Order: sequence, then C-alpha cells, then structure tokens
Amino acid sequence: MTSSLLKRPLQLTLHPQDVLPEGMSWRLHEGYVRSATWDLEGESITLGLWAPGDLITSEDPVLNPLELQCLTTVVVEHIELDASEQLQHLLRERQMLAELLTIQRIRSGDLRLLTLLSWIGQAHGQVNSHGCRLSLSELNLTHRSLADICGLTRVTVTKLLSRLRAEGRLVAIGDSDLLIPSQP
Repeated sequence: MTSSLLKRPLQLTLHPQDVLPEGMSWRLHEGYVRSATWDLEGESITLGLWAPGDLITSEDPVLNPLELQCLTTVVVEHIELDASEQLQHLLRERQMLAELLTIQRIRSGDLRLLTLLSWIGQAHGQVNSHGCRLSLSELNLTHRSLADICGLTRVTVTKLLSRLRAEGRLVAIGDSDLLIPSQP
C-alpha cells in the first residue's frame, strides 16, 4: 500500500491569487491560471490564460520572472512533460503570446477591450449563432484584471464596458455574463 501512495502524482488544490510552485509542470484539471511576468517598473504582463485540460509549466522559462497565478480555485496535477508535450505546450504558448500581443497593439481602447473579450470568449466561453457568451465571474476576471491583460486602466475598462453595453456591442446577461453579439 505504501508503494502505491509513493507513485501517485502530486495533486494540489489552490485558491484565487495563489501561485503554482516554480520550476514544475502541471496538468490543469479545474479552474483558470494566468501566466505573467513583470516589466522593469513592476507592471504585470499577462503571457497567457490557461484552462482545464491545458499543460502549464514554469520549467526553464524564457522570461524571468515567470509566475503561474490562479485566477480561480484550481486543481492541478504535477506531470513530467515528454518531448511531444513540451512541443505542444510551446506551440500553444507561442500562439497565445502572438494573440495577446496583437490585442495589446490595438490603439482604440474600446476595440482593444472588445477584441480581448471576444478572444477570451472564443477560448473559454460558449459560442452559438447569437454570438459568444462569456462569464467573467467563472474566470474571476474583474475590471482590474481585464485592464492588466489589455494594458488599460481599471477606470477605462469600467467606462468602456458601460459604453459597449449602451451601444449594444455587449449585452449583459445576469450579473457577470456578457454576450458579444455575432457580427452580420
């Protein structure tokens, strides 16, 4: 019985704002994780948003520091990445970085925020013929965290969300769900 316990992979349950241990690879079973680094002035830079089923790692990071921060309550399992999984992770990370960089380079604040919400919704929301439904509470995305991801201030994000709702480019569903209507 003892030997079977020793062979079990490490599994952790972490809470929002907790940070995954450094230098390890994980399979994300539940919850959402944000990978981030900081600029010279201490401003957070989001490198990716990871969801259940994703492989995430802070082994041999290209950027240092690299932090894997829990957005929600998270359940992860420690894994050893084989060469195929390393390649899969690197390709996904590269794709996410390119998409986030493209979003952050949009000059118009309202278009930048709307594009970010669409990107998150496509990856982590529900897509149907009416558009894309996104639950900010499920991902624990506050106005502050949205601002951090897209390079705006929290006040600007709050104002833009109100304007986008008033213009019908976002539709509030319940307390924290948004529908991004399909474009004709």
